Amino acid sequence: MIGLGVSEGDLTLKAKTALDGADRILVRTAQTSSFKSLDGYVCEPLDALFTSSRSFDALNRKLARAVISAAKEGNVCYCVDGAVSEDEACKLIMKSKKCEVIEGVSKTSHAAALANLKSGSVCGVSAYSAETLKSCSAAVIYDIDCDFAASKAKCVLTELFGEETECTFIRGEKAEKIKVYEIDRRKTYDYSCAVAVEEGEFLDKARYDYADLLHMLRILRAPNGCPWDRAQTNESIKGNMIEEAYELVDAVERADDDGIEEETGDVLMQAAFHSVLKQEQGVFTSGDALTRVVKKLIFRHSHIFGKDRASSETEALGVWEKNKAKEKSQTTYGETVAAVPKNLPSAMRAQKVQKRAAKSGMDFISPISAAEKLYEEVAELLDELIDGDKERVFDEAGDVLFSAVNVVRLSGVDSEEALRAAVNKFSARFIECERQIIADGKKMDDMLDDELDWYWLRAKNALEKH
Repeated sequence: MIGLGVSEGDLTLKAKTALDGADRILVRTAQTSSFKSLDGYVCEPLDALFTSSRSFDALNRKLARAVISAAKEGNVCYCVDGAVSEDEACKLIMKSKKCEVIEGVSKTSHAAALANLKSGSVCGVSAYSAETLKSCSAAVIYDIDCDFAASKAKCVLTELFGEETECTFIRGEKAEKIKVYEIDRRKTYDYSCAVAVEEGEFLDKARYDYADLLHMLRILRAPNGCPWDRAQTNESIKGNMIEEAYELVDAVERADDDGIEEETGDVLMQAAFHSVLKQEQGVFTSGDALTRVVKKLIFRHSHIFGKDRASSETEALGVWEKNKAKEKSQTTYGETVAAVPKNLPSAMRAQKVQKRAAKSGMDFISPISAAEKLYEEVAELLDELIDGDKERVFDEAGDVLFSAVNVVRLSGVDSEEALRAAVNKFSARFIECERQIIADGKKMDDMLDDELDWYWLRAKNALEKH
């Protein structure tokens, strides 16, 4: 397999030697400048396969089959424009056939040179595989031969580098500076079109990724960094994660997309901070944490990546729970109950404990039977209140709350969300009640119960109307 390079004259001496000894010379396409390097050779262009293929995947499979079939009858040279390593059909051939690779000038290096990229590490990818491009300091997207390919390139580079970032649009040997958002605004495109772009200085970048977040935290933790950030430990910042998580949930409940964006970033920052601290201690890196969670998702979704089957949300959750127990080597129901984090909000923890215990069969048959138990616990609490034993009141009060969570859970309602909604409702009514009282020139703490109840009803009705 021979890479013809990008321009006429890129063909290497080693490639010419191979061509001289070939029984047949197959060429991916004759529609490129580099094909002119084959003048004097008897070649068989495979352009006809382009028009008979419905997709590039189908095209590459046909090209690979054609080359492999020809190789059964003798010594074949298969020539592609650019580099062999950039050609998808060549990759398919190498998987099934032993062959010699003679590289040529890559489309990536050609574009990088014309764009005068300063980065020592450039990632290159075809526009038709642009979605596989990951975060990098510099990138080249080639094969921008139509509006569709240009649009794909623009979308990917906008996400990675920012739509206002300057890039270089290349056509043949010509290079033009444009903005990323202008990539799909050319009048025409052809096989030689490519785009090259690189990130600016760290503080001036238009877009940042997770690696940049880690880099920022390391700057702040450096000897000449921020005194506050340098003083932090995993223990000292643990509360920040809880706070940021609640702020994210609050934004979700307000349907505040801008707030969700901001708070999601804050949650990611807290996670990154913990990983940076642990890397400093030599415990694990952010890469270890990310690898672990992806592997966990693969293992627990065995109905997607394995042999399990799940056709409904309930079945999928069952597979997840089964795999989770296996992953954590949990063989008893007690072990799953013990694994519920003790620092969860109490209503949430109670619900999780009850759900896991219920898998053993220990559960009420209905919310009605659970409510009967709640009545029983309330009665016991009343008895202790009458006796005035504070320790017993404490114990029975806990039983009442736990029983209430049972009723709510079996009713199909999330207890934490239900309690939060009830608190929000009470807060809103209280604030409105006081507002109306003050508007009438009165004070809340001077009122009798009957008058206060009347204002409370007014506040309730006023809020329900809105």
